[in-house]
Amino acid sequence: MIIKRLSKVILLFSIVSIFVLEPFQIQAKQIPKFLFDRALQESQEGDFIQAKKDWDLFLSENPDDPAALSNRGNILLALGDPEGAIIDQTKAIQISPEDLDPYLNRGIAKEALQLWEAAKNDYNMVLKQNPENVSALYNLGNVMGSMGNWDEARKFFAKAASSGNAIAMARSSEALSIYQLGDLELAEKKIRLLIRKYPLFADARAALSALLWRKGFVGEAESNWAAAAGLDIRYREKNWLLNFRRWPPKPTNDLISFLALENR
Repeated sequence: MIIKRLSKVILLFSIVSIFVLEPFQIQAKQIPKFLFDRALQESQEGDFIQAKKDWDLFLSENPDDPAALSNRGNILLALGDPEGAIIDQTKAIQISPEDLDPYLNRGIAKEALQLWEAAKNDYNMVLKQNPENVSALYNLGNVMGSMGNWDEARKFFAKAASSGNAIAMARSSEALSIYQLGDLELAEKKIRLLIRKYPLFADARAALSALLWRKGFVGEAESNWAAAAGLDIRYREKNWLLNFRRWPPKPTNDLISFLALENR
């Protein structure tokens, strides 16, 4: 079960199951439980450097605690060490192979290294046990998009978007994949529905700006872009769109072309 999510720090806009208390049990006896709790709180508060020190201390006496290993792995990824994260998540899997969170987290670390097939395998392992896992569905959609298979990406985004635990980003990614595949009318419908529900959602506003520009409605594109730019200025950056937010190429190129015209 996903306890906490980290979006902006963890790479690639994947959803990470971070800072897990259950289903793992704290196995340590030598070090008081407060050290585990302190490291967990530091992790949740974004104090990653101190959290790593405390996870290291906890694990020095309790090297086989899967919860601590998985949590430290997420911290290592946040600190820019995906290789170290993979090592910790793999150890957690070896100790407690029935638990799904380390597979999910290891998949995200593999994505950071662009190991698409390896990440895909980890997400499929999660989905084999829990076909409705929104994080695995969404992340697998990102992987399929990175591999250039936008039809498959759309299917996974759609499954994530239709879940009772659906997140707005999954719905936006589904619409963007439809945009990439050429059905502008359906993409626009889905984006407008999303904006109606989340009027301050920058991703949907930026996507609608690109789509409207593509259709020739420049004035309305400008209005939506004003809202998007006020919410998140990163949508101006092509590299960020393609490699971090993971937009498809067609919407990305349309938005960049629109911005180039706007900035003349």
